Amino acid sequence: MMKRRTLLSALAAASAASALPSRAQANPKIVFGYTAVSDFASVFLAAEEGYFKKRNLEVELKFIPLNSTIPAALQSDSLQIGGPTPSVFLQAVDGGLDLVLVAGGGLTSKTITGFGLVARAGSGIKNPQDCVGKKIGVPGLGAFLHVTFRAWLKDSGVDYRKVNFVEASFPQHADLLRGGSVDAVVSADPFMSRITESGAGYVASYYSTFLPENNQTIVHAAKREWVAKYPGAARAFRESLVEAAAFMQQPKNDAKVRAAIGKYIKLPPEVLAKIQISPPGAMVNEKQLGYWVGLMKDQDMLKTPIDVAKLIVK
Repeated sequence: MMKRRTLLSALAAASAASALPSRAQANPKIVFGYTAVSDFASVFLAAEEGYFKKRNLEVELKFIPLNSTIPAALQSDSLQIGGPTPSVFLQAVDGGLDLVLVAGGGLTSKTITGFGLVARAGSGIKNPQDCVGKKIGVPGLGAFLHVTFRAWLKDSGVDYRKVNFVEASFPQHADLLRGGSVDAVVSADPFMSRITESGAGYVASYYSTFLPENNQTIVHAAKREWVAKYPGAARAFRESLVEAAAFMQQPKNDAKVRAAIGKYIKLPPEVLAKIQISPPGAMVNEKQLGYWVGLMKDQDMLKTPIDVAKLIVK
């Protein structure tokens, strides 16, 4: 009888333990992929200020040279969450990848002149019409800068199909201009400032100011399957960024914000002091994503209907 009771107790305990989520399930390690732009500031701060740790999240930040490769890394499980631009994310979904958004990064603002068209010294490029027939480098075909630059060209009456776009990561931009491999690049700070200061190129247009306010520049995506398995982790990740965004919006924290950015995208103090930082937007809404769907449809980039409501994790 005693042995039977002991056995039953052990079975009951084992059953109860198996019904509870394991620590590994509740708090999986997250490898997060980012590119070399300040729009990831809220993620950098969540790591540096302990907001991830506060929610029992282990997050490893991994640098990805080209934004357009992030969806494939998510699909292969090399990353659990990554920060593609909205256009890269939507193209991946359009191509059949089952990805969803758990949070947002930076937002567009007409006050931001931290990216634009940088022409090679001596190229003679001054306006949208001068881009016809030229070779222009973009940090990711189909990514934010590529899509918005084509929209600017079209808005200016220029057929963007008459421009030769090539993919080139941010760190390559200065060397490509110096060597004459490209006529111009669509670049962003700190790389843009370094190019102009070195004399390798000049800013032909801060075209970014034509964009409407408060649309996502970076979105944080994950596989739908991963979010379904770890809903608590996805929610905790977003909550960490909401807290980081609140921290960013306090002027007294500016030095810490810049230090965090400098740590992860390797900027020296003199460059950090000058860069513009996009407003944070930790929460993504349907209107923001709908803007990108409209922009991409206008450029014939989407082949299937996109239901934005099904792509945002609540």
